[in-house]
Amino acid sequence: MWRDIASLYKSSKKGKDINLWTEWVCRPPAAAIVYALRDTRITPNQLTFASLAVAAASGAMLVLWPTYAGLVAAIAVFQLSFILDCADGQLARTRGETSTLGHLLDFLMDEIKAVAIFGCVALRLWLTTGDPLYLAAGIGGLIALSTGTRLTAFTRRPEYGAPPPTADGQPAVIPERHGVLGTAVGAAERVARILVHYPSYIWLAAVLDRIELYFWAYAAVNVLYAARMLVAIAGRLGGPAPPRENSPTHPTER
Repeated sequence: MWRDIASLYKSSKKGKDINLWTEWVCRPPAAAIVYALRDTRITPNQLTFASLAVAAASGAMLVLWPTYAGLVAAIAVFQLSFILDCADGQLARTRGETSTLGHLLDFLMDEIKAVAIFGCVALRLWLTTGDPLYLAAGIGGLIALSTGTRLTAFTRRPEYGAPPPTADGQPAVIPERHGVLGTAVGAAERVARILVHYPSYIWLAAVLDRIELYFWAYAAVNVLYAARMLVAIAGRLGGPAPPRENSPTHPTER
Protein backbone atom coordinates (compact mmCIF):
# COMPACT_ATOMS: atom_id res chain seq x y z
CA MET A 1 0.00 0.00 0.00
CA TRP A 2 2.73 2.47 0.95
CA ARG A 3 4.49 1.85 -2.32
CA ASP A 4 1.24 2.56 -4.17
CA ILE A 5 0.77 5.81 -2.23
CA ALA A 6 4.34 6.86 -3.02
CA SER A 7 3.76 6.15 -6.70
CA LEU A 8 0.50 8.10 -6.63
CA TYR A 9 2.25 11.01 -4.91
CA LYS A 10 4.80 11.24 -7.71
CA SER A 11 2.28 10.88 -10.52
CA SER A 12 -0.31 13.30 -9.11
CA LYS A 13 1.99 16.26 -8.50
CA LYS A 14 1.79 19.25 -10.81
CA GLY A 15 5.53 19.54 -11.36
CA LYS A 16 7.87 21.02 -8.77
CA ASP A 17 6.10 23.04 -6.07
CA ILE A 18 7.47 26.51 -5.40
CA ASN A 19 7.15 25.84 -1.66
CA LEU A 20 8.99 22.98 0.03
CA TRP A 21 6.38 22.84 2.80
CA THR A 22 3.74 21.98 0.21
CA GLU A 23 5.89 19.45 -1.63
CA TRP A 24 7.34 17.50 1.30
CA VAL A 25 4.91 18.04 4.20
CA CYS A 26 1.40 18.49 2.79
CA ARG A 27 1.36 16.54 -0.49
CA PRO A 28 2.42 13.13 0.97
CA PRO A 29 -0.59 12.90 3.35
CA ALA A 30 -2.73 14.36 0.57
CA ALA A 31 -1.61 11.45 -1.61
CA ALA A 32 -2.79 9.04 1.10
CA ILE A 33 -6.20 10.73 1.04
CA VAL A 34 -6.31 10.48 -2.75
CA TYR A 35 -5.37 6.79 -2.53
CA ALA A 36 -8.32 6.19 -0.20
CA LEU A 37 -10.75 8.16 -2.37
CA ARG A 38 -9.57 7.26 -5.87
CA ASP A 39 -12.32 4.67 -6.49
CA THR A 40 -15.12 6.48 -4.64
CA ARG A 41 -17.73 8.90 -5.98
CA ILE A 42 -16.22 11.84 -4.08
CA THR A 43 -15.20 14.54 -6.56
CA PRO A 44 -12.25 16.93 -6.51
CA ASN A 45 -14.64 19.87 -6.17
CA GLN A 46 -16.19 18.27 -3.10
CA LEU A 47 -12.72 18.10 -1.55
CA THR A 48 -12.29 21.80 -2.39
CA PHE A 49 -15.45 22.68 -0.49
CA ALA A 50 -14.48 20.33 2.36
CA SER A 51 -11.19 22.23 2.65
CA LEU A 52 -13.16 25.47 3.02
CA ALA A 53 -15.40 23.96 5.72
CA VAL A 54 -12.39 22.70 7.71
CA ALA A 55 -10.73 26.13 7.41
CA ALA A 56 -13.93 27.73 8.72
CA ALA A 57 -13.84 25.41 11.73
CA SER A 58 -10.23 26.42 12.32
CA GLY A 59 -11.20 30.09 12.26
CA ALA A 60 -13.98 29.51 14.77
CA MET A 61 -11.53 27.71 17.07
CA LEU A 62 -9.10 30.63 16.86
CA VAL A 63 -11.75 33.04 18.09
CA LEU A 64 -13.66 30.86 20.57
CA TRP A 65 -10.76 28.92 22.15
CA PRO A 66 -8.37 31.65 23.39
CA THR A 67 -5.83 29.42 25.17
CA TYR A 68 -2.47 28.16 23.91
CA ALA A 69 -3.94 24.69 23.43
CA GLY A 70 -6.74 26.23 21.40
CA LEU A 71 -4.25 28.08 19.21
CA VAL A 72 -2.21 24.94 18.44
CA ALA A 73 -5.34 22.85 17.84
CA ALA A 74 -6.84 25.50 15.54
CA ILE A 75 -3.71 25.71 13.41
CA ALA A 76 -3.47 21.90 13.26
CA VAL A 77 -7.01 21.87 11.88
CA PHE A 78 -6.03 24.60 9.45
CA GLN A 79 -3.12 22.48 8.22
CA LEU A 80 -5.61 19.68 7.57
CA SER A 81 -7.55 22.15 5.46
CA PHE A 82 -4.46 22.82 3.37
CA ILE A 83 -3.79 19.09 2.97
CA LEU A 84 -7.32 18.73 1.58
CA ASP A 85 -6.59 21.70 -0.66
CA CYS A 86 -3.61 19.78 -2.07
CA ALA A 87 -5.63 16.57 -2.37
CA ASP A 88 -8.34 18.03 -4.60
CA GLY A 89 -5.93 18.79 -7.43
CA GLN A 90 -4.06 15.52 -6.96
CA LEU A 91 -7.35 13.58 -7.14
CA ALA A 92 -8.32 15.46 -10.30
CA ARG A 93 -4.98 14.68 -11.95
CA THR A 94 -5.14 11.03 -10.88
CA ARG A 95 -8.54 10.65 -12.52
CA GLY A 96 -7.73 12.83 -15.52
CA GLU A 97 -10.48 15.28 -14.51
CA THR A 98 -8.52 18.55 -14.40
CA SER A 99 -10.39 21.55 -15.74
CA THR A 100 -9.99 25.30 -15.97
CA LEU A 101 -13.19 25.78 -13.96
CA GLY A 102 -11.93 23.49 -11.20
CA HIS A 103 -8.66 25.44 -11.03
CA LEU A 104 -10.58 28.73 -10.81
CA LEU A 105 -12.78 27.31 -8.04
CA ASP A 106 -9.69 26.24 -6.11
CA PHE A 107 -8.17 29.72 -6.46
CA LEU A 108 -11.43 31.31 -5.27
CA MET A 109 -11.64 29.06 -2.20
CA ASP A 110 -8.01 29.87 -1.39
CA GLU A 111 -8.86 33.59 -1.43
CA ILE A 112 -11.79 33.05 0.93
CA LYS A 113 -9.71 30.95 3.34
CA ALA A 114 -6.88 33.48 3.37
CA VAL A 115 -9.27 36.31 4.24
CA ALA A 116 -11.09 34.23 6.87
CA ILE A 117 -7.98 32.99 8.71
CA PHE A 118 -6.28 36.38 8.75
CA GLY A 119 -9.48 38.03 9.98
CA CYS A 120 -9.93 35.43 12.72
CA VAL A 121 -6.32 35.83 13.86
CA ALA A 122 -6.80 39.61 14.02
CA LEU A 123 -9.98 39.16 16.05
CA ARG A 124 -8.26 36.69 18.40
CA LEU A 125 -5.35 39.07 19.02
CA TRP A 126 -7.73 41.95 19.71
CA LEU A 127 -9.89 39.90 22.08
CA THR A 128 -6.97 38.36 23.99
CA THR A 129 -4.87 41.53 24.32
CA GLY A 130 -7.49 44.28 24.25
CA ASP A 131 -5.17 46.29 21.97
CA PRO A 132 -7.20 48.14 19.31
CA LEU A 133 -4.08 48.27 17.11
CA TYR A 134 -4.71 44.66 16.16
CA LEU A 135 -8.26 45.49 15.12
CA ALA A 136 -7.17 48.50 13.06
CA ALA A 137 -4.25 46.64 11.46
CA GLY A 138 -6.51 43.67 10.82
CA ILE A 139 -8.98 45.81 8.91
CA GLY A 140 -6.14 47.39 6.93
CA GLY A 141 -4.59 44.00 6.23
CA LEU A 142 -7.91 42.60 5.03
CA ILE A 143 -8.34 45.56 2.69
CA ALA A 144 -4.84 44.99 1.31
CA LEU A 145 -5.38 41.23 0.99
CA SER A 146 -8.71 41.64 -0.80
CA THR A 147 -7.28 44.38 -3.03
CA GLY A 148 -4.27 42.27 -3.97
CA THR A 149 -6.34 39.20 -4.86
CA ARG A 150 -8.79 41.27 -6.94
CA LEU A 151 -5.94 43.01 -8.78
CA THR A 152 -4.36 39.63 -9.46
CA ALA A 153 -7.65 38.34 -10.85
CA PHE A 154 -7.91 41.46 -13.02
CA THR A 155 -4.46 40.94 -14.55
CA ARG A 156 -5.38 37.32 -15.36
CA ARG A 157 -8.26 38.37 -17.57
CA PRO A 158 -7.80 37.93 -21.33
CA GLU A 159 -8.84 41.56 -21.86
CA TYR A 160 -5.71 42.55 -19.95
CA GLY A 161 -3.60 40.40 -22.25
CA ALA A 162 -3.14 37.40 -19.95
CA PRO A 163 -2.88 33.93 -21.53
CA PRO A 164 -5.82 31.57 -21.00
CA PRO A 165 -5.71 29.83 -17.59
CA THR A 166 -4.39 26.29 -17.59
CA ALA A 167 -6.37 23.36 -16.29
CA ASP A 168 -3.54 22.05 -14.12
CA GLY A 169 -2.79 25.33 -12.35
CA GLN A 170 0.96 25.25 -12.83
CA PRO A 171 2.59 27.74 -10.43
CA ALA A 172 4.27 30.80 -11.80
CA VAL A 173 8.05 30.61 -11.93
CA ILE A 174 10.14 33.45 -10.57
CA PRO A 175 12.26 34.65 -13.52
CA GLU A 176 16.00 34.22 -13.31
CA ARG A 177 17.64 37.56 -12.48
CA HIS A 178 21.28 38.57 -12.85
CA GLY A 179 23.57 41.11 -11.23
CA VAL A 180 23.60 42.38 -7.67
CA LEU A 181 20.27 44.21 -7.94
CA GLY A 182 18.62 41.32 -9.78
CA THR A 183 19.80 38.82 -7.19
CA ALA A 184 18.48 41.02 -4.36
CA VAL A 185 15.11 41.44 -6.10
CA GLY A 186 14.86 37.69 -6.72
CA ALA A 187 15.66 36.92 -3.08
CA ALA A 188 13.03 39.43 -1.91
CA GLU A 189 10.44 37.82 -4.20
CA ARG A 190 11.19 34.37 -2.79
CA VAL A 191 10.89 35.60 0.80
CA ALA A 192 7.61 37.34 -0.11
CA ARG A 193 6.27 34.10 -1.58
CA ILE A 194 7.05 32.27 1.65
CA LEU A 195 5.28 34.96 3.68
CA VAL A 196 2.24 34.95 1.39
CA HIS A 197 2.09 31.15 1.61
CA TYR A 198 0.69 31.32 5.15
CA PRO A 199 0.30 27.57 5.85
CA SER A 200 4.05 27.05 5.59
CA TYR A 201 4.92 29.08 8.70
CA ILE A 202 1.76 29.87 10.64
CA TRP A 203 2.22 26.58 12.54
CA LEU A 204 5.60 27.76 13.84
CA ALA A 205 4.09 31.01 15.13
CA ALA A 206 1.39 28.95 16.84
CA VAL A 207 3.82 26.52 18.49
CA LEU A 208 5.89 29.45 19.75
CA ASP A 209 2.66 31.10 20.99
CA ARG A 210 3.54 34.12 18.85
CA ILE A 211 0.72 34.18 16.34
CA GLU A 212 1.29 37.93 16.02
CA LEU A 213 4.44 37.12 14.03
CA TYR A 214 2.27 35.63 11.31
CA PHE A 215 -0.18 38.51 11.64
CA TRP A 216 2.33 41.31 11.05
CA ALA A 217 4.32 39.48 8.38
CA TYR A 218 1.23 38.52 6.40
CA ALA A 219 -0.29 41.99 6.70
CA ALA A 220 2.92 43.72 5.60
CA VAL A 221 3.57 41.53 2.57
CA ASN A 222 -0.02 41.93 1.37
CA VAL A 223 0.17 45.72 1.69
CA LEU A 224 3.37 45.69 -0.37
CA TYR A 225 1.90 43.30 -2.92
CA ALA A 226 -1.30 45.31 -3.35
CA ALA A 227 0.73 48.51 -3.81
CA ARG A 228 3.02 46.82 -6.35
CA MET A 229 0.09 45.48 -8.38
CA LEU A 230 -1.73 48.80 -8.29
CA VAL A 231 1.36 50.68 -9.49
CA ALA A 232 1.90 48.15 -12.29
CA ILE A 233 -1.69 48.39 -13.50
CA ALA A 234 -1.72 52.18 -13.22
CA GLY A 235 1.53 52.34 -15.17
CA ARG A 236 0.03 50.27 -17.96
CA LEU A 237 -3.49 51.68 -18.10
CA GLY A 238 -3.26 55.06 -16.38
CA GLY A 239 -1.10 56.88 -18.92
CA PRO A 240 -2.27 59.62 -21.29
CA ALA A 241 -4.86 58.63 -23.83
CA PRO A 242 -3.56 58.04 -27.38
CA PRO A 243 -4.36 60.76 -29.93
CA ARG A 244 -7.76 60.42 -31.49
CA GLU A 245 -7.87 59.68 -35.19
CA ASN A 246 -9.53 62.98 -36.05
CA SER A 247 -7.04 65.02 -34.00
CA PRO A 248 -4.54 67.36 -35.73
CA THR A 249 -1.82 64.71 -35.35
CA HIS A 250 -3.97 62.06 -37.02
CA PRO A 251 -6.20 63.87 -39.49
CA THR A 252 -8.92 61.78 -41.01
CA GLU A 253 -9.18 61.49 -44.76
CA ARG A 254 -12.16 63.08 -46.43
